[in-house]
Amino acid sequence: MMRSLVFAAGLALAASPAHAGPGEVTAVSVLPAPGRAEVVIDVAGSVGYQDFTLDSPSRLVVDITGATLGGTRALYDGVNRAGILNVRYAQYRADVVRIVVELEGLRDYTIEQGEGMIRVAFGSDQSFAAWSSLEPRALAATATGGTMASPYAAPAPPVPALNAPQSQQPRITVTYDSASIADVMAGLAAFSGRSIILGKDVSGVITAEIRNQPWDVAFESILSSQGLSAVEETSGIIRVDNPEILAKRDSLEPLTTKLIRVNYQRAGALVEPLKSVLSTRGKVVADTATNTLIITDVGSRIVDDSVFVSRLDVRTPQVSIHAKLIFVDRTDIENLGVRYDLGTSTQFFNELIQRPDPSTANGVDADGDGNADYVTFESYDPDVTVVDVGGNALSGIANASALIPGSALNLIFSTAIGGYSLTTFVEALQRVELADLQAEPVITTADNTKAKIQVGERVPLRVVDQGAIAGGTGAPRTTTQFEDIGIILEVTPHVTASGQILMQLHAENSSVKEAPADLGYSFATQQADNQILVDDGQTAVIGGLTVTELTVAKSGIPFLVDLPIVGSLFGFTSRRESRRDLLILVTPHIIDTGDEEIAFGGGR
Repeated sequence: MMRSLVFAAGLALAASPAHAGPGEVTAVSVLPAPGRAEVVIDVAGSVGYQDFTLDSPSRLVVDITGATLGGTRALYDGVNRAGILNVRYAQYRADVVRIVVELEGLRDYTIEQGEGMIRVAFGSDQSFAAWSSLEPRALAATATGGTMASPYAAPAPPVPALNAPQSQQPRITVTYDSASIADVMAGLAAFSGRSIILGKDVSGVITAEIRNQPWDVAFESILSSQGLSAVEETSGIIRVDNPEILAKRDSLEPLTTKLIRVNYQRAGALVEPLKSVLSTRGKVVADTATNTLIITDVGSRIVDDSVFVSRLDVRTPQVSIHAKLIFVDRTDIENLGVRYDLGTSTQFFNELIQRPDPSTANGVDADGDGNADYVTFESYDPDVTVVDVGGNALSGIANASALIPGSALNLIFSTAIGGYSLTTFVEALQRVELADLQAEPVITTADNTKAKIQVGERVPLRVVDQGAIAGGTGAPRTTTQFEDIGIILEVTPHVTASGQILMQLHAENSSVKEAPADLGYSFATQQADNQILVDDGQTAVIGGLTVTELTVAKSGIPFLVDLPIVGSLFGFTSRRESRRDLLILVTPHIIDTGDEEIAFGGGR
């Protein structure tokens, strides 16, 4: 059985330096040195190390592998020593001790392993008092320790921690000038402590300069430049050969089946990504009932397949999204008009005041002198206002008879001018209609998972298919479809590596009303579709829309209605203004950050 490490496929598995046995971290110290400040980790036994940096806050993390924590566990005294703010250490796993160095800011550093200690150096000209988890008398002995001198790798220059590669393997600086690939592989084996064997037909010459790179990254680049691949056997030996030869080895290796229970993801969703790293004979099936992956592959690849699944099966962040949808409809109506009724009892043009029929007039002689004192009509009604004055020369000059439905103000003015009766009706209306609709949906979903919330109705729509009539006879086929209306919010969040939230959003406010004729229904919709990047807890405006509609109507007596100042006395003016506002606010919160990279004292 062999464990593969296929760099040609682009999946490089980090290999830890070998240890002879269990080790121990006995002390951690912060010491001044000429031109630098050092964090010295005293170790006993054979151990390895891995280092990487984190920001927000700035930290350097050093994992001592193959070790347990021993000695005195004194807390750091909190003094700022050349930008070193705090030093914490704990047993991270059963065989890993983690040391976290909190810094004022990320900075260049070097790390090297010597006999009985691992030193981390930061450039600094500041002087300070030493600190150690040991007794003070032990500081002098620790401070006088020598630095490691590697016969193969030149001393590494400071590393820009902000641009550090993801690999956490020991770094190497070396120059090759027409060196044979056999010598290069031998040097990498000596530096890393690994066993590397070349195929019998592998040859070539390498000229390269490698500066402060993890050894496995340099190893991968060298193989890639020569068109070679590497596999790691279960014994820990790394074989280097042409890809075709290594592929033939897979065809002769027996297959192995392994069941992997998936915890945080759907097993079916991992099938396609896993197929990209399986060997040509490998297969994978998802059991949805138990959320388990059934992997069949060659024995040398089955371990790598399991590692690949474990990297995909991680707890994803949870995001809570608080949205606020504001819809405001405002309508202003202003109507003003003047109506006239001018005429006599025998001749009139307007119909504002009911008048008796002149043909039914009867004279009445009240004093018996033979002359009619007044006139009565057969259609006379004492409750009806009657205007009965003589003359007809001006009875038809004005006809302003428009009405204001539901007017709020009605003024009537009546006067007799000579032989005429003039009645004026002044009507006015001002109305303000305001509709303010606010919805505040809140929804929580996992990273990269679409969520939807709706408050409204599902409207059934009947669809008639005339083309379903066979041969032009019979009834057409009808089907029923449903349309969602109301307040609808759809969102798909993604938490970026920097802690921001990228959201794909759809917000909608819709209603339905009957359409004219036989069209069925029409839908009034206000919606916004957007993709936006915001910080955790930041409120963003993703939609702002204002629609204003103004209608002005004027009617009245030609020419007179257009006169300045007095023109309003000869007609009607109607003004209607509608204003619709839409505003959508969204505030996301990360309520679960998912898997963390550090076990204590902070996250990413």
